[in-house]
Amino acid sequence: MEKAQPVALLITRVIVGIIFIAHGWEKFTSIDATTAFFKSAHVPLPGVSTLAAAALELVGGVALVLGLLLPVFGTLLVLDMLLAIFFVHASKGFWVSQGGYEFVLALAAAIIAIAYSGGGALAVDCLWRRGREAQR
Repeated sequence: MEKAQPVALLITRVIVGIIFIAHGWEKFTSIDATTAFFKSAHVPLPGVSTLAAAALELVGGVALVLGLLLPVFGTLLVLDMLLAIFFVHASKGFWVSQGGYEFVLALAAAIIAIAYSGGGALAVDCLWRRGREAQR
């Protein structure tokens, strides 16, 4: 089981990272529509919020794939998901099929597991840590 954990974290990290890259890219490529949606959802400063969410999801997704600065990007992405739940999904209930927060909550849970467990195999954070320990 111990040998499987780093690989399981790697697979989860890459899949969740790709999901965030896709969502960030989608926000950037449909910036006007996303801003209009954020405005209709009463997200504060919808133009700025759209750019911030798009950049965070794109860059944070890449960081997840690489296993880079996981506690930092993990915390920011969980915050992003909590804001999405609050402004968009909570009023629609739990089920994703009805626009609810089910999927967003699952992403937040996955991010917490990844960000605070070291990221698994081939995570840049782990490689840096090993390099520093070897220098001591």
